Amino acid sequence: MRLVIARCSVDYVGRLTAHLPMAPRLILMKADGSVSIHADDRAFKPLNWMNPPCTVRESANEDGTAIWTVTHGKSGEKLVLTIEEIQHDSSHELGVDPGLQKDGVEAHLQELLAEHITTLGEGYTLIRREFPTAIGPVDILCRDADGATVAVEIKRRGEIDGVEQLTRYLELLNRDPTLKPVRGVFAAQEIRPQARVLATDRGISCVTLDYDALRGIEPDTPRLF
Repeated sequence: MRLVIARCSVDYVGRLTAHLPMAPRLILMKADGSVSIHADDRAFKPLNWMNPPCTVRESANEDGTAIWTVTHGKSGEKLVLTIEEIQHDSSHELGVDPGLQKDGVEAHLQELLAEHITTLGEGYTLIRREFPTAIGPVDILCRDADGATVAVEIKRRGEIDGVEQLTRYLELLNRDPTLKPVRGVFAAQEIRPQARVLATDRGISCVTLDYDALRGIEPDTPRLF
């Protein structure tokens, strides 16, 4: 991981255009190829970012300012960073991350959904839980009724970061000729509207899970039949 604190401006060139004026910012360049630009607020959310795969080309203007051009390998979209001054530049080797340890409910949801995989649709079959990848395990890998590979990310509450996580898994899995094409399913007890919009835009299906139904518990609300 490379951490750069620099006075810079950022221009996004793609389906939309966006501009961040010159200011001190943190540039985070991760080993997975992602690049994100952060301010000293907004919690964990970057001001702008580029998901992998992408390349970074460093050049300079005639006035000596550095230009870093981050280009997405598939879409061709770009982040152009104009760097006036670098205040800090360091690289760190973090090694292989053991992955997020899910809480009891999420872990149990994964176990129950794997046991009742046809909750996702008739004809679904389980390949395995915790399918290993270079960036962490996929919660569930399965096949649909047509035999296509499906990667499932399970959350108790579905947020945008969960969709981003599944997107990274899908980009990696689709490089494997024995698995591709791989599509994604984002499954949670509750899915935020923004996460659902992002998932739909990326071709990821959303499934709302009923924890009690998966456990075989009848609802308290009486039914006629």
